[in-house]
Amino acid sequence: MEKTITVQATISATVEKVWDYWTLPAHITQWNAASDEWHTPHAENDLRPGGKFLSRMEARNGKVGFDFEGTYETVIKYVLIVYSLADGRKVKIYFAGEGSETNIVETFDAESTHTADQQRAGWQAILNNFKSYTEGN
Repeated sequence: MEKTITVQATISATVEKVWDYWTLPAHITQWNAASDEWHTPHAENDLRPGGKFLSRMEARNGKVGFDFEGTYETVIKYVLIVYSLADGRKVKIYFAGEGSETNIVETFDAESTHTADQQRAGWQAILNNFKSYTEGN
């Protein structure tokens, strides 16, 4: 199995807007889902090295849910976020803004429960939701 997986998207928005929509809980709850059957009713974000984040992800039918949480290691505003998930896996998110476009590249350590393709598809779907939400607001 792949050790790391990368997803990416180019957003038609400035890096400042992309950063705010990515990091502010009021926005996170609007886009953080892989499909319409899921949502994030609650999010917390202490965006600084040593700070913690938590996104409560739940099925809309209320039958299943989980906390997606971790601790920030590196935060370089408008450029880079690095964090460790609660299970120890690492995630790196690069933001490259150029005028009215921003490219996001997200690389994460794979887990062993789902296939690499399933993980890539899920994370890409969330990133695609972010793109749609950010470009539409």
